[in-house]
Amino acid sequence: MLKKTIKYTDYNGVERNEDFYFNLTKAEIMEMQMGTTGGFADYIAALVKTQNMPEIVRIFKDIVLKAYGEKSQDGKRFIKTDDNGHSLAKAFSETEAFSILYMELATDSKEAAKFINGIVPQDMEISEEKQQEVMKELFGEGAGTVETPVKAVQAPVVDNTQVTNS
Repeated sequence: MLKKTIKYTDYNGVERNEDFYFNLTKAEIMEMQMGTTGGFADYIAALVKTQNMPEIVRIFKDIVLKAYGEKSQDGKRFIKTDDNGHSLAKAFSETEAFSILYMELATDSKEAAKFINGIVPQDMEISEEKQQEVMKELFGEGAGTVETPVKAVQAPVVDNTQVTNS
């Protein structure tokens, strides 16, 4: 599980500093893998090879939203839908906090790699070596820097964002 503290200004002009939680279970990862013809990992690899950036960006957004949820008070559950069955991720996607997080991850491959490693179960973390390999494939030789496919977009300053694994 990943806890990410994001400082942002809401749509009423109120400055906020909030904790957001992200997690994918082994079952969710398996569902992603088995629910894609040829496997999710191979699908991503094929997208990277063809440099299908619109699809890569869409999938990354889907992963962020699929991982979003709220930890129950007793810590036994990670809740992703409300009592009416509506996705909590939809409401999160409509906040400025989501926008700041998304821009950070889209413009900084190191932060993107940390995010992915933070949301998968600890015994499934991706090695530093594998991260480098994937990031080079996705973003080229300058992986780990802000040299990414969305170079033309200036990311908001988020140096006040703190990441902790819970």
